[in-house]
Amino acid sequence: AYCGQRYAPITMTLDHVGPRRGQTAYDGRDNLVVACKTCDGAKKDLPPMAFLLGARSRAGNLLRYGSHLSTGLLELARSLVPADFDPDSPYRD
Repeated sequence: AYCGQRYAPITMTLDHVGPRRGQTAYDGRDNLVVACKTCDGAKKDLPPMAFLLGARSRAGNLLRYGSHLSTGLLELARSLVPADFDPDSPYRD
């Protein structure tokens, strides 16, 4: 959901976009994405804004693969990509 790369399902992790920090409310589907181990490790417990600002392409990928996320997380990602961003465009990179 962050780097947009394809990996074997067995190597993927389930990541909390908004860090849990001990709160079970963050275990909902609208806060979880599938991520590669590299992205999951890089994100750690960073707030979504800090992680997405590290590489704005992550925000575009999150929009592309995270349509199930909460409205707040989707708005955050949208605020970091150009207004004419099309997540399905083959020319998005």
